[in-house]
Amino acid sequence: MEMRVLSFVLAGGKGTRLYPLTKERAKPAVPFGGRYRIVDFVLSNLVNSGIYSIYVLIQFKSQSLLQHLRDGWEVTGILRHHFIIPVPAQMRLTDETWYRGTADAIYQNINLIEQADPHVVAIFGADHIYRMNIRQMIEFHELKRADVTIASIPVPREQAREFGVIETAFDGAVMGFHEKKADAPTLPADPTRVYASMGNYIFSTPALLQELRRDAEDPDSTHDFGRDILPSMVGRAAVYSFDFQTNRIPGDPPGQDPYWRDVGTIDAYYEASMDLRAITPALNLYNRHWPLITAGYFDAPAKFSFDEDGRRGKAINSIVSGGSILSGGEARNSVIGRGCRVHTGALVDSSVLFDNCDVGRHAKVRRAILDKNVRVPPGDTIGYDLDRDRQRFHVTDSGIVVVEGTRGRVEIASLQV
Repeated sequence: MEMRVLSFVLAGGKGTRLYPLTKERAKPAVPFGGRYRIVDFVLSNLVNSGIYSIYVLIQFKSQSLLQHLRDGWEVTGILRHHFIIPVPAQMRLTDETWYRGTADAIYQNINLIEQADPHVVAIFGADHIYRMNIRQMIEFHELKRADVTIASIPVPREQAREFGVIETAFDGAVMGFHEKKADAPTLPADPTRVYASMGNYIFSTPALLQELRRDAEDPDSTHDFGRDILPSMVGRAAVYSFDFQTNRIPGDPPGQDPYWRDVGTIDAYYEASMDLRAITPALNLYNRHWPLITAGYFDAPAKFSFDEDGRRGKAINSIVSGGSILSGGEARNSVIGRGCRVHTGALVDSSVLFDNCDVGRHAKVRRAILDKNVRVPPGDTIGYDLDRDRQRFHVTDSGIVVVEGTRGRVEIASLQV
């Protein structure tokens, strides 16, 4: 019997810790890796795993996400017999509320589950950078005859307050669930780490429907899977943990470690972007057996112009996206988005440029993130004088400079000193 799988992608979070990159867009719509968006990772994982019936639940600042889903996922033709459909809050409740939590987001769309009548429902977040063969998790779920299976991974103990932390038995049965508690129990064999929920779940459909209705009737619930539903199921239902470290991707070399990053902060986002620069990157974007799917852009190839002393277009340990021209300028250890220009004598070092940025002649950009459409004037510097940068831009405690963009071209005014 063929397994019927329905998937919900939770893409409605505000992403406040990733501000100002989320000032005008939802977190899943934040660019990553030059030509992709964060949401592309979960959608590609689902499609590559053979799961094609997908609802994307949206809420805050969703316009850029809707546009990307239209451009990248609705016109490619890969889903002729199935679907990826964005779904805003349906306001089916009597008080007509927005999604009040992750569980409420599914509950407000419970009719979609009832209509599809799947064997299992995959509920996945859209906030993380990772590759995952979800079929392996479903097979584990079926093997254990679980009511719910939680994808899990060890993380440093200091991050316990950011995750749901799981206690498991030797066979993966969940014995305890601690939502975002700094004093959550560590791994028995490693006191420096905790076993964290990745926010990805496989539910058997009858169990999910029962728990959603139970939670909706609880006036004291926050209607969240991590805070309410999962802790309440431990001890009275078959709750299992799937070890993400055992997951393998077709086409990856033997011994390739699974990759997963929570890019909830500017620093974490920057570090994940810098992971792409390596000769053998931990996150492999070049595996043709497990492609990362995105919008089908009609960009010209990237171009590197001039070969003169002081005027040589080149990129070293960098990713340069389509339509970009390094016209006598240089990129080092950087990720360059689509349609960017780096002019004569300019240097982009250890930085991330979103689409359509323009770095003027002899300007220098270091350890910075430039949002879409930013223009750096000739001779200006970013990332070299953080006190000066703090007067103009957002600067993290670790010294990452974030230059906000808008829908139009952004001119950076030189600071008068």
